[in-house]
Amino acid sequence: MSVISIFPLRNVLLFLMIISYSMAHAQAKITHKADSLLISFQDKIIFKGSLSGQKTKLFSVLQQTQLINGASFQVITITAGLSNSFSLEGKIVAGTESIAVESEPSDNSLKIVRHSVGPSQNLLNNAVYDKKQDWLLSFDSFYPQLKIKSTSSVNHQNEFQVHAKAWELVIRFKPNYYQKHRGLHYFNSTEHQLIKKPIVGWCSWFAYFDKVTEENIEGLVKVASHKLKPYGLGYIQIDDGYQQNPIGLPDHWLTANSKFPKGMSHLANYIRQEGMIPGIWTNVAFADSTTAFNNRSLFVRDKNGNPARGNWVDYSMDGNNPETISTFITPVYKGLKAQGWGYFKLDALRHLKYEGYNAHLNYFTDKKSDRNTAFRNIVKSVRSSIGSEIPLMACWGIRPELVGLVDACRIGNDGFSYAGLAQFNSYNNIIWQNDPDHIELSDEEAYRSCTATSLTGSLFMLTDKPEKYDSPLIEAALRSMPVLYTQPGQVYDVDPSRSSSISLVDVEMSGSGPRPFDASTTTTTGLFALEINRPFENWLVLGRLDDRDKVISFRDLGLSEQKEYLVFEFWTKEFKGIFSKQYEAGSIDRSFNCQVLCFRERVNHPQILATNRHITCGGVDLMDVKWDKNCLTGQSQIVPIENYILYVYEPEVGLVPAISCDDAEIVKSGKDGSIRVIELKPKTSKTIINWMIKY
Repeated sequence: MSVISIFPLRNVLLFLMIISYSMAHAQAKITHKADSLLISFQDKIIFKGSLSGQKTKLFSVLQQTQLINGASFQVITITAGLSNSFSLEGKIVAGTESIAVESEPSDNSLKIVRHSVGPSQNLLNNAVYDKKQDWLLSFDSFYPQLKIKSTSSVNHQNEFQVHAKAWELVIRFKPNYYQKHRGLHYFNSTEHQLIKKPIVGWCSWFAYFDKVTEENIEGLVKVASHKLKPYGLGYIQIDDGYQQNPIGLPDHWLTANSKFPKGMSHLANYIRQEGMIPGIWTNVAFADSTTAFNNRSLFVRDKNGNPARGNWVDYSMDGNNPETISTFITPVYKGLKAQGWGYFKLDALRHLKYEGYNAHLNYFTDKKSDRNTAFRNIVKSVRSSIGSEIPLMACWGIRPELVGLVDACRIGNDGFSYAGLAQFNSYNNIIWQNDPDHIELSDEEAYRSCTATSLTGSLFMLTDKPEKYDSPLIEAALRSMPVLYTQPGQVYDVDPSRSSSISLVDVEMSGSGPRPFDASTTTTTGLFALEINRPFENWLVLGRLDDRDKVISFRDLGLSEQKEYLVFEFWTKEFKGIFSKQYEAGSIDRSFNCQVLCFRERVNHPQILATNRHITCGGVDLMDVKWDKNCLTGQSQIVPIENYILYVYEPEVGLVPAISCDDAEIVKSGKDGSIRVIELKPKTSKTIINWMIKY
């Protein structure tokens, strides 16, 4: 249906247009009067706005609703004519998990992956996404005539101000956004809530592979508890190498091999005693041929009625058989949880799906059963056995069939790659926590890998032998931990080349390597922005991981072109200067192979530029900052075993402030140009300090 109306803007005779549609799980209603617009969803008002303009001018409203491939599109266009304009002022009301986002990529702009900590105020935002109800409401106009601002969170709902001025405005409402429009059919955020504390830890795989021993883990734990835990490392995960072979029988998972003489319960308890959470690797393969042939009914079978065998998965357990679940799955995961394991990495899932289920489609069709249901049943049984409070990570490759069951997903092949963080950026902390694989602190990749993972709020797992943490490269990890809980700034993928093909997961019959929908090793951008929004200040941090983009437009960052910004590079601790409209980044220092640039709006008094604690330049540690009566005060959360450094921008020459701090000694206060460097040495083991800089 299409409706066009033409009317005087403030005509006393109200034109009333009510459009409603009902879909499987969505019902929307739009009420438009001469000077107002009301949008309701599931009997709740989600947008209320008023239109204003010249009384004598006419404008038209065009509305259309269509169902395309099961996804509902509702579009409203308001047009005043090329020579006229109108304004729309309104308020969006959504659930507590709603966020301001960018709905579509802009033409001819830099490709920048955006995430946000706290309610986003980015000028690129043109939409609000409500995760709980899975709807997207967007407004399209010409930059910078549109602004969506997060304003408050009250009464179990978030509110956003909408301001638009245009001759034409397009409003789009998309219910079931991730489920239907993005093709993630199992997405239902009301069924499973992701764990909102990012996973930061260490994994044994690349350090020791399957040769790992009890002694290796105990040695690593001693080092990690002193050198990494104070900075935010919380998990120690043992990978392949502890179990008995052939894998499959519950006792072979629950009773360790001879390399772990004290047993798995001892190891889990040892890790917990050191203040960290023990994590464990398992997989869904079944290699015990005798058991498989003696229990044929519990496995997927070939045309001869024998247990079907595939590479990397061996014999595939039939997830549609309750006896399979109760015999081989539930005892393992209930047993491991009872031993004290608090994080689970579930491997070989792609092989169960491809070699096990897709390759034997006839087995399921002959039984009139569904292979994806069987696949989900396996993981559902793991989830129910360990409980919803324990993180569960799916490995490896994109697993859309497991949306709603897992907290994280290893999105690519073995070996770290930041490419997937741009190819599935819209999934991160909405669908699951992206896992780019383990971080090795190598000369080439240490700083780049840690930067990309931390700035995107992704799963952060180190994987070096303990002696590596005696080298200077540990600095890359220490300054990137902990990982803050982020939300994506875009509900599209900056590089859509992989996510656009996820429907192909149902046709693959081999998981021997990356497939067209798995995260790759190269991508179209090396720019990752994290917006930090605190009650006392908002600022932006940009990770630049390669040299391809040298001129960074403030417009492309979503910063104001009418303001000046201070720019500070974190790894080199260099103040780059004051800039407007754009910043020319220059060459990357090869000591780090990346840059971390902090952009702070310039004010007319001394201000905090950065701290040395974390690549977010204060996002982890600054708890409060105030300027009042010529005094800059703040509260910081520090690591008591190291000195804490404040970098302060002082616009006036010759200022000599009086500096004080409780529980810390001022060991340095010097000025280089307009930047004062203040170094504080903790006097106690307290993690919170209060400091004051009086001018």
